[in-house]
Amino acid sequence: MQMFERLWLFLLIVSVFPLVYYRSQFRKAVYNSNRWVVLLGPFTHKEFKAFFGNIFPEKEKYHHFRNLYRLYSGIFILLFSSFFIFNFSAKMNKLKIGSTIPGFILPDQNGNLFDVTTVLGKKNLVIYFYPKDDTPGCTKEACSFRDQFEVFKKENALIIGISGQSVKSHEEFATKYKLNYTLLSDEGNEVRKLFGVPNSFLGLFPGRVTYIINKKGKVIYIFNSQTEITKHVDEALRILKLLN
Repeated sequence: MQMFERLWLFLLIVSVFPLVYYRSQFRKAVYNSNRWVVLLGPFTHKEFKAFFGNIFPEKEKYHHFRNLYRLYSGIFILLFSSFFIFNFSAKMNKLKIGSTIPGFILPDQNGNLFDVTTVLGKKNLVIYFYPKDDTPGCTKEACSFRDQFEVFKKENALIIGISGQSVKSHEEFATKYKLNYTLLSDEGNEVRKLFGVPNSFLGLFPGRVTYIINKKGKVIYIFNSQTEITKHVDEALRILKLLN
């Protein structure tokens, strides 16, 4: 599904190039000009009539570029509309402060199934979603949580890292950096979608978001930043200390 979403966005971006090109050729035919400045003009009444009507019945070049302009306009509108609708629905499902987290079961780095409902009511939860194992930013974040593990423990908080890689990838990542907390494999990004974790950089990369959940299963704080890596740890500790 994630691959489909990226392909979808890629097609949306790519469709802009032929749309711009055929609009430029269409405008040249409509205004009978090869001057480049004609490409910069706004959408005029004449262009509107030429697009939806047939103001030059005998002009073959006009017909050719009008039809291609229509085609790519339709493709772009279809892709843009579906992309907007998809993102709007994702935002509607997005967890907010005060939301109750959904129940989920995922395998950890040791291949054991982890059911989040078994720890609700017993621990505060720090659930952080990260893009990918063993990348520079994600490694820095993972090691920062590792180094503060005892501090989180004093705050009665359980650290849970979630990304879309396999159990094997998580096991190698945890072993390599001696990670002392739970990593969950969310292949297919189903739990990421349940939380409504937004993507970053025009939707091209999985977002880096940390959720602080109290013992009642309520979200009490959300920190979203792809670049402020260690601040995820700092903010989590700051909020947990306020609970005491």
